[in-house]
Amino acid sequence: MSINSVKEDEEQKDSVKIKVIMRLFGYMLKYKKQIAFVLVCMFIALGISIVNPLLLQRAIDVDIVNGNWKGLVIIVAVSLVLSIIYMISARMWMKTMAHVSNDVLLTIRDELYTHIQTLSFSFFDSRPTGKILSRVIGDVNSLKDVIQSTVTQLLPDFLTVIVVLVMMIIVNPYLTLSAVAALPVIFAGMYITEILAHKRWQVFRKKSSNISAFVHEDLSGIGIVQSFTAEKESEKEFDGLVKEHQQSFIKAVALADVFSPTIEISWGIGTFLLYFIGIRKLGTDAVGVGTYTAFAIYLSMFWGPIRNLASYYNKLVTNISAAERVFDIMDTPADVTDSEDAIELGDIKGHVQFEHVGFAYPDEPDVKVLDDVNFDIRPGETIALVGPTGAGKTTIVSLISRFYNATEGRVLVDGMDLRDVTLASLRHRMGVMTQDNFLFSGTIRENIKYGRRDATDEEMVAAAKAVHAHQFIMQLEKGYDTEISERGARLSIGQRQLLAFARTMVSNPAILVLDEATSSIDTHTEILVQQGIESLLNGRTSFVIAHRLSTIKNADRIFVIDEGGIKEAGTHEELMKAKGEYFELYEAQFEGVAV
Repeated sequence: MSINSVKEDEEQKDSVKIKVIMRLFGYMLKYKKQIAFVLVCMFIALGISIVNPLLLQRAIDVDIVNGNWKGLVIIVAVSLVLSIIYMISARMWMKTMAHVSNDVLLTIRDELYTHIQTLSFSFFDSRPTGKILSRVIGDVNSLKDVIQSTVTQLLPDFLTVIVVLVMMIIVNPYLTLSAVAALPVIFAGMYITEILAHKRWQVFRKKSSNISAFVHEDLSGIGIVQSFTAEKESEKEFDGLVKEHQQSFIKAVALADVFSPTIEISWGIGTFLLYFIGIRKLGTDAVGVGTYTAFAIYLSMFWGPIRNLASYYNKLVTNISAAERVFDIMDTPADVTDSEDAIELGDIKGHVQFEHVGFAYPDEPDVKVLDDVNFDIRPGETIALVGPTGAGKTTIVSLISRFYNATEGRVLVDGMDLRDVTLASLRHRMGVMTQDNFLFSGTIRENIKYGRRDATDEEMVAAAKAVHAHQFIMQLEKGYDTEISERGARLSIGQRQLLAFARTMVSNPAILVLDEATSSIDTHTEILVQQGIESLLNGRTSFVIAHRLSTIKNADRIFVIDEGGIKEAGTHEELMKAKGEYFELYEAQFEGVAV
């Protein structure tokens, strides 16, 4: 399986940018009423912006020239009222769009997280958790500016440019040439920025992801780092990643720093041409002072939005790579999904069958982890799986839980192909206990009931007593209400294992999977646990993976898994008499030889 490390940049598919942009903006369609209100406010503000220069033109060319002080006072009063309305309108549209943009981000993040939960184990096995977190948190947050600016900046500025251009043409078409003469320079700059900057921002996002992945991995293994006094080495690796991140950012913003002066230079050229055309070509008497003043304001109103649009374009180029990374995960198909006609799996007896089952990872289809595996497990049987590391034991139980789909053959429960039943109904009837005794932040009560949220306190205590966890829980200061962290601070490895065991037991599964479930429990505790689970295994189909062969001597059948298949099968006594691979494993273990 191809693995992406914390120091390696992620691969990312090239996408059509206009499709990404339209998809991103599509999230705003559900807020039509709010956006309609924003547009009304913007049109009011835009109308006031257009009228004010005309009022100023009249005040200079008519009222001041003719000494009409009454008319001048009226114009000042009207301008004051319009300015107040403008401020209120602008305030309302900014506030409304802030709510809309936050809601859109919430929707995108919710959809992304929901989709991630449906993805198969192969997705999580192939990349560090920190890189997934980077997309859920950092990349989604990066979209806020683009979403909010679309309505608050893009639309009003675009409309302003159009309306102001029309007004300038109406006032004086010759002077209008001064406003548009330098536009080709802007368009050329935008084109170059789009081509060069986008790739650089993609690299920057990947470097940010590398840092998130490294920090998450390093802090998750802080005990190992400190125990091996590897703090200096970790700091050195972190510094290297930070420097790569810094350099990628510098390269990305360099184009934006070059592009911004282009706008100012173009504005200066436009202002120069305004007076050059007005004075040299039209003559000093051809245009009134009021018209010049109004036109100068219009020119500012024209180039101001042009500068804002260029800034928005930079934001779009900067953050479109974040949108690509978010949609890249959203478009990642889940390998294991419900078929369209999948049915609910009702109460089951626990009859499990493998019919010519083969399995290979999608990115290594020629490397078979399992090859033509066949077995028939009767309801209530306890099956032990033994064999060397990497032989396929965990893969077998993962196929029963349908964490992966078999690439060949069929896996059946009570005669039903697992691909024909819903995932939720299958997993509700299974209990899976792995060697990873992961606990969630919260109380012990919440962790045990995670196996079945509607479990009563009596059922919770019964499960804890069955695995001999109740005694040590009651010795804690708050008993079942004791708060623990995901790393299980203040609890021993064995205690964390027992809590995870109780969590599995409270779900009352029909099929039970124990994958190295007692690996972290001391011998004395293991004896107590074995006594407790004997009654729980009664009547349930169980699959037990264990390296301690002494713990599976009482299994109904033992499968020796090696080279992708079942090499031997039988009871402990039968396999010992056969003196085959199981016999060698058993003898080697009790002679103290590592297996």
